Amino acid sequence: MPDRIDFSQRVDIPEYMDGPCSYEDLRRCLQDLAVVNRITRAHLPILEFLEEQVQSKPPRPLRVVDFGCGYGDMLRRIERWAAGRGVVLDLVGVDVNQNAIRAAREATPASSRIVWIHGDVYAGAGGDKADVIAVSGVLHHLAEPEIVRFLRWADQTARLGWVAVDLHRMPVPYRIFNLLMRGPWWHPFIHYDGLASIRRAFLVEDWQRMCAAAGLCAEDVAIRHHRPARLCVERRKAAHAQRT
Repeated sequence: MPDRIDFSQRVDIPEYMDGPCSYEDLRRCLQDLAVVNRITRAHLPILEFLEEQVQSKPPRPLRVVDFGCGYGDMLRRIERWAAGRGVVLDLVGVDVNQNAIRAAREATPASSRIVWIHGDVYAGAGGDKADVIAVSGVLHHLAEPEIVRFLRWADQTARLGWVAVDLHRMPVPYRIFNLLMRGPWWHPFIHYDGLASIRRAFLVEDWQRMCAAAGLCAEDVAIRHHRPARLCVERRKAAHAQRT
């Protein structure tokens, strides 16, 4: 029962979507996750981050790289947002899961300019020349040393900064999710994986520890709550870091 769970410690619980599964199961799960993201406004902090960047009227389209893009719903949302403001962005989605990239491509209109790349950003797959690196709902799938590696890489790579949004390991979101995601209309992975994800997620002190381990100064990183049930971690660099 949720009341007996200790949320003070992160727990490494395997998730179905991280293991072997058919393309159809993964795609349906990712589609349902996109609905959850929309309902919970999961991508709003990243849009707010980009809003600040484009207000400076950069001389060229900013290159935004989505680390672990999955189904691609975040980049499609960003593309619609940019089009509504008359802003041109170079959007790149990278994922090590080939089936996730396949699903992202299939869900993207032919008119879209988003580039989808199957590969490892650390090996040069799409992450170079990034102005902004964004990641949403991905890092809790990784072990802490891997997250520290990502933070170090993102800080060294992104010219303007990076933003990470992920779940907040708290009992109330766990209980609410446990109740709301039992319906038969959701893919079977959603309920179990969602609860596991919350228990694998982070507290503010977790982010502070990982940022410190990545060599980031505390005053350079902002950590804020994003309701419901998420934390947003942001690093903004000086405006003169833009490429001309």
